[in-house]
Amino acid sequence: MTNEKISLNLALNLSSLKKVLSSSDIKTHEFLIGEKLKSALIYIDSLTDKKAIAQGVIKPLSKLYNPNFSTVTQAIVSTETKTVSTLNEVYIEILLGNSALIINGEKKAIIIEYKLFDKRAVTEPPTSVTLRGPREGFVENLTTNISLIRRRIKSKDLVFEKLVVGKYSRTDIVVCYIKGISRKSLVKTVIEKIKSVDIDGVFDSSYIAKFISEHKTSLFKQVGTTEKPDILVAKMLEGRISILVDGSPFALTVPYIIAEDFQSADDYYSSNYRAMAVRILRALSVFTAIILPALFVSAQIYHLQLLPLSFLLTIVNSVKGIPLSPSFEMFFTLMIFEILNEASIRMPKYVGMAVSIVGGLVLGETAVNAGIISAPALMIIAMSGICLYTVPEMVQTFSILRVVFLCVAGSIGGYGLILLSILILAYLVSFETFKTPLLAPFAPLIKEDLKDTFYKGFLFEMTNRPKTFRSKNKTRLKVKKSTKKQKVDNFNA
Repeated sequence: MTNEKISLNLALNLSSLKKVLSSSDIKTHEFLIGEKLKSALIYIDSLTDKKAIAQGVIKPLSKLYNPNFSTVTQAIVSTETKTVSTLNEVYIEILLGNSALIINGEKKAIIIEYKLFDKRAVTEPPTSVTLRGPREGFVENLTTNISLIRRRIKSKDLVFEKLVVGKYSRTDIVVCYIKGISRKSLVKTVIEKIKSVDIDGVFDSSYIAKFISEHKTSLFKQVGTTEKPDILVAKMLEGRISILVDGSPFALTVPYIIAEDFQSADDYYSSNYRAMAVRILRALSVFTAIILPALFVSAQIYHLQLLPLSFLLTIVNSVKGIPLSPSFEMFFTLMIFEILNEASIRMPKYVGMAVSIVGGLVLGETAVNAGIISAPALMIIAMSGICLYTVPEMVQTFSILRVVFLCVAGSIGGYGLILLSILILAYLVSFETFKTPLLAPFAPLIKEDLKDTFYKGFLFEMTNRPKTFRSKNKTRLKVKKSTKKQKVDNFNA
């Protein structure tokens, strides 16, 4: 594109336009303003509301008497108009879905916003189903997503900063934060990282997550994701920053800590005791999903003496006649379940359900009866797979860790598992994203922030924002002394 100034000659401008924007869906409508002033309206057919153009631009301008640039600008019926002076700006605005009005004899063009996009209705997100609480989820339209946040935070301190990334896609990206709560240095760092992205196109928020991550090759997540506005707003009120990408229903949040993936929206709308029990159950489930297959293989090969006699006899009877080694048997069983999982996801919805059910029952039962795999191995892999999805946001990471632990168990045994666990823990303890420890508030230990981890404190106990995110505005809840006294009196009564 060129920085050529807009010419006084309308025909010359249209000629330059056609050389750059030669696509058939880019329309040029030439008409007279006030029956004597030549002009042209340029827009993309599939991205523009043509009825609104006819009513808000062409109709009022055709009735103008003695028109000039000032009266034309005032006569246009649109909430968003602006003027540009170069052809490059005209090209960019047209490609963004806006309409450009060029007038013969004028060195400026008028940009009019009459965008028309098909968009999905706001529904409950499939990845974050809740029993109680709001059921709204983000959609692919950026304006709609911003409105969902605005409805929940009606404050002058709520700030949206718009950026454009992508050489060809020109994707709109919005950095959202609450002034006075989020750290200024964090906001500056995030914006600088996004501005430095030089790529042909951005089509989902996962692109941005990869670019702003500080450890590019790490196995562990460094950016939080959510499809629910209520969760996003709650994180912003803790001092975090959110990133919205046009075309993606997943919002990003930074800084990220591992503990947040063990939390659920239901935890904040249900009993504290229930929430605490469920969070502990999720942690135990993840530990079981990663370690159980490796422990079973390690015990069979290296540590049979550690198993109770009755359990040992059961295993020996079940693996009798199995031609595969314990390690290869577990890998084979794991591979079957992974293939079934991929097939059920990629296939059409109803066919995928049938494949997963029939495949799991028929293949598993047939393999056990044929003596290829043992019943305990099948049961352990099935249990591991189910436990893995108690924390769906970390499935990819934990699936890889499960395989790594399985390899170490088959090669070294229990000592290898202990050594690998220590290495991973040491790595996570030293891991930071945006100057925030990944294992906070456990490492380093921040006692006040433990109120919203695996232990779910009562609402009136969480008076301060988490110290993990170092917000200058520390207070988020003020409890009156009379309320506290009343609680004590009620307890004594």
